[in-house]
Amino acid sequence: MIWRIVAVGRPALPFAAAGIADYVSRIGHFARVELEFIKAGPQAHAMMISRSAKTYRVFLDERGHQFTSRSFSTAIQTLENRSVSTCSLLVGGADGWLPEERAKADLVWALGKITLQHELALLVALEQIYRAVTIKAGTPYHRD
Repeated sequence: MIWRIVAVGRPALPFAAAGIADYVSRIGHFARVELEFIKAGPQAHAMMISRSAKTYRVFLDERGHQFTSRSFSTAIQTLENRSVSTCSLLVGGADGWLPEERAKADLVWALGKITLQHELALLVALEQIYRAVTIKAGTPYHRD
């Protein structure tokens, strides 16, 4: 499966930028990863939705479904079994997704009940994607 990661704004926090680059590289051992940053602005979300056309869209949003690491890995395996070739993870700006934008998602994913600054949310989401692909691959990264 190809992971297309589309996020508003380049990470400004050096540690977040380094972590994002690290997890993109790690995921790359298991799946192709495309990372794109969209300049913040009034059309950013529309551009992100357009760039993710014809893919399985996952919107990161605090109002979404919460997974355990294992259940997220199972959900990814289910998508692969359904022959989903590209999964787009969309990480919106500081004001979040409007209801009409969220309606265009195939899945709305919440990392928890907390609100995270968007570049930290991206970093955590990438770690969870990495964890999920390592669970699927049977590597010892995840421990129950």
